[in-house]
Amino acid sequence: MKRPQFTPERSCLFVVALSGLIIGALLFSNLIRSVGNISSFGLCSFATAKARAAAEDAATPTQLQSILHYATSKIVPQQSLAEISVTFDVLKTRSPCNFLVFGLGFDSLMWTSLNPHGTNLFLEEDPKWVQTIVKNTPTLNAHTVQYLTQLKEADSLLKTYRSEPLCSPSKTYLRGNYKCRLALTGLPDEVYDKEWDLIMIDAPRGYFPEAPGRMAAIFSAAVMARERKGSGVTHVFLHDVNRRVEKMFAEEFLCRKYLVKAVGRLWHFEIPPAANVSQSDGWFC
Repeated sequence: MKRPQFTPERSCLFVVALSGLIIGALLFSNLIRSVGNISSFGLCSFATAKARAAAEDAATPTQLQSILHYATSKIVPQQSLAEISVTFDVLKTRSPCNFLVFGLGFDSLMWTSLNPHGTNLFLEEDPKWVQTIVKNTPTLNAHTVQYLTQLKEADSLLKTYRSEPLCSPSKTYLRGNYKCRLALTGLPDEVYDKEWDLIMIDAPRGYFPEAPGRMAAIFSAAVMARERKGSGVTHVFLHDVNRRVEKMFAEEFLCRKYLVKAVGRLWHFEIPPAANVSQSDGWFC
């Protein structure tokens, strides 16, 4: 993840908007749950339902920490408010859910607070950066992972991956797939053992030749989405699509036909399980 630069003016405006977004999420969650409780218990049990709803919908410690953090910090997330809102709109309908994020940074506390009763897992390449972020927010579920590719290999990987049978969508998998260089094989077991409802790709670094690049993250997200057994689609959000490699690999593996929204430098895909899709050529798109 690229370390962002900030200006006081941008930070002040963004903090106000972001705090409002988080508070709005709390109010929205409270409203939906309260209505559901009233419907379930009936008007005769309104007082009991209201008391129970108040207990269930009390802000979590993480949400309170998030509001305090962003209201007092000059350091803001790298994504713009419009880009963040794309993911937030999905979380409003899917939370609590399983949310996998490639990248750890100034937005991680925000994502956790927007999915307070779900599973949030952050994957980061730089151990020192993990220590920096987790030092101030120890409740974050973050793991350091190692990438075996480099950005300068992107063109070669895209040209040659079809020659490896275990990279093909009908045969590929992630854990233990050492023959396909685009498959992420060294992730925590939790990544492989869960089905992820939302996947955000905002890392690893991809802005100099020796950086890992996001090729393997994009490929692996596509594999996870295709292997989904649960109902519904997998929402995949890819940031920095203004860069050539991100855009190129997204079109190869995440597929233009599944692109549902593009805002700023963010693309949002809704990818169905492979079992629900008939493909004649045997490849991803």
